[in-house]
Amino acid sequence: MSTLEIRGLEVSVITEKGPIEILRGVDLTIASGETHAIMGPNGSGKSTLAYSIAGHPKYTITGGSVTLDGVDVLAMKVDERAKAGLFLAMQYPVEIPGVSVSNFLRTAATALRGEAPKLRTWVGEVKEAMNALAMDPSFSERNVNEGFSGGEKKRHEIMQLELLKPKIAILDETDSGLDVDALRIVSEGVNRAKAANDMGVLLITHYTRILRYIKPDFVHVFANGRVVEEGGPELADKLEEKGYAEYVGN
Repeated sequence: MSTLEIRGLEVSVITEKGPIEILRGVDLTIASGETHAIMGPNGSGKSTLAYSIAGHPKYTITGGSVTLDGVDVLAMKVDERAKAGLFLAMQYPVEIPGVSVSNFLRTAATALRGEAPKLRTWVGEVKEAMNALAMDPSFSERNVNEGFSGGEKKRHEIMQLELLKPKIAILDETDSGLDVDALRIVSEGVNRAKAANDMGVLLITHYTRILRYIKPDFVHVFANGRVVEEGGPELADKLEEKGYAEYVGN
């Protein structure tokens, strides 16, 4: 049983005009086996929350705490956060020219497990994950995200999720740019990973369509850098019907 606990988190970003406060005291707790959906308008700070937890250097923590199983996440380096069990699926995954998908995945698994996976076993794991995500076998020899379509990038992110088995997964707009078929396949991958590892999920999205496949236990409305309303799946239905207008400016 693992718990990611966020308390009073305040984050700013440095601009040409000086620091701008983005997160204004975020409180959130995600436990193993739970799915939390964060929904809100553009610019509300949802992605800033994700990248701040992961350790992106662009963002400065000005207050509050983030702990994983009682250990201070903010004191960890980026790779230490991953080794501790945190995973971030980015909205816009970066390209890594010259590094094949197969080498990237095995290197990541070696870092997390403390030893290189046995090659025969590892090849089977990768093949199984690729088949489940309807990915062509030749995909593993392509350079990471180089020339990938939006759907291919997201499938690759979820393949990492299934193979690396984190404690807590943060999914930043994983549904962005996906057609109906890709959305279903990617969502099924998230559900498989969650069921296999009792993983906690923090799912950031604008829309309810992904929530038809990945059922949230809790829904949090994000606006102006903080959580302004919380509830169950019924809150997502309310947002689908009425939008975010009542929260903007709060």
